[in-house]
Amino acid sequence: MSIFDIHFIVFELIGYKVSFVEFIGTTFGFISVYLATRANILTWTTGIINELFLFILFFQVQLYADMFLQIFFFVVTIFGWYNWKKNTGTNSVSKCNNALCIKLSIFISIGTLLMGLFMMQIHLLMPAFFPIPAAYPFVDSTIMILSFAATYLLARKKIETWYVWILVDIICVVLFFQKQIAFLAFEYMLFMILALYGLIQWKKQMRHE
Repeated sequence: MSIFDIHFIVFELIGYKVSFVEFIGTTFGFISVYLATRANILTWTTGIINELFLFILFFQVQLYADMFLQIFFFVVTIFGWYNWKKNTGTNSVSKCNNALCIKLSIFISIGTLLMGLFMMQIHLLMPAFFPIPAAYPFVDSTIMILSFAATYLLARKKIETWYVWILVDIICVVLFFQKQIAFLAFEYMLFMILALYGLIQWKKQMRHE
């Protein structure tokens, strides 16, 4: 059995068996989010490891939208890493203007609808790659599109990123418990706390700039 198989268990926690893939993905995800709350550029490097392992995990539990989301995260990670490094001197946090907020709202609404419809049909369109139908296609797609928006806002150092992440975390906790990947669900509870902490820290930083 490969260590990347979700049945390759590294330890058991209160009766729940934690796979190697889930453990590595969640651990580096937690580190990455914590570093983001501190506006630390290392959030992007640790994020790459998180993205790789969650891509493998989500494929095996048929959360295909979340799987594709990791590819987007990887691309935006490179952009965010470059953007933060380029602006190291200013390192400023700012608010979204009205135009950007409206554009993102439209993107979230339309993107969720279209992605949900696509995920409902993915096993018919690409049966060789996705023989099992997607689980919770619209909920999973909502997470995906909201995460697109939140990651873009994070890369631009917009404080609204934390409001969107809090919403994502709430949805993820419910979905992951439903899909019986409890270790990941508990991590998203911690992410919610970290997102609140990040919001407070970034507001403090804005006041001091």
